[in-house]
Amino acid sequence: MTLDKLSIGKYGRIIAVRGNGRLRHRLLDMGLTPKVIIHMQRKAPMGDPISIYLRGYELTLRLEDASMVEIEEINL
Repeated sequence: MTLDKLSIGKYGRIIAVRGNGRLRHRLLDMGLTPKVIIHMQRKAPMGDPISIYLRGYELTLRLEDASMVEIEEINL
């Protein structure tokens, strides 16, 4: 499952960040690294962008970027 498919209010654990080049490095630099737990906060009315909470801060991502992050849904 990818991050863009996670429902509002659900939690997930990052498995991998796909892609290569600058986009992958930018996502990793923002804290989207394997084993990090994320919480889907909200989605914009048209679905793009999304807002997630991880590592003590809120991050807003475009759906295109979120689709590069593989996650597994978890229950907390």
